[in-house]
Amino acid sequence: MSRFAIFDLDGTLVDRQEAYSEAVAALCRSYGFGAAVEQWMLTELADRASATDFGRLRETFALDATAEQLWQAYVDRMAAAVTCRPQVLEGLAQLRAADWTIAIATNGASDIQRAKLAATGISELVDGIAVSGDIEIRKPDQKVFELAAARCGRDLSDGGWMIGDNPTGDIEGGRQAGLRTIWLRGRPWPDTIPAPHRAVDDVTDAIALLLNDSE
Repeated sequence: MSRFAIFDLDGTLVDRQEAYSEAVAALCRSYGFGAAVEQWMLTELADRASATDFGRLRETFALDATAEQLWQAYVDRMAAAVTCRPQVLEGLAQLRAADWTIAIATNGASDIQRAKLAATGISELVDGIAVSGDIEIRKPDQKVFELAAARCGRDLSDGGWMIGDNPTGDIEGGRQAGLRTIWLRGRPWPDTIPAPHRAVDDVTDAIALLLNDSE
């Protein structure tokens, strides 16, 4: 089996939810926004955020700052708030040392996802990064996985692993792309899709499985 692994970012390598709450609170403090703006952001940006959301925010509350300024402020604060546990960074480093090729395949806007990868140090430990915003297509579309492989100089036909927390976007998408899969338990598993190849409670457990993989 090819020593090639694609990792999801949010909910897999980093905790997006905690960082997102901190970023929203910090942005609202810096601009002096009240509780109504903060609650709108916490509700509207819960699953994903893009520059267009801040156009809606500005219009909804008649804010003086431009949508571009608000978006950049959010990107900066997300990058400042997000963290990657030392054990996860060490695990990625161990995979690299064991001659694994590592890619990131993440849904989201390119600038914010790359800012998070750079701020956490993850970008220095991987061989290629594919963000859905790069091509305006989201996982589970196979093109995202193909792009992740291509940016590492790899091909999906060589095989490999997909590791993520989203049953449909990460695991079913990875399976359809021809990859073996490791699911991080947490979300309910849909009855409509096949089970993952492996299931673990933490990404460090997934990394350990890869390091012990002898196929």
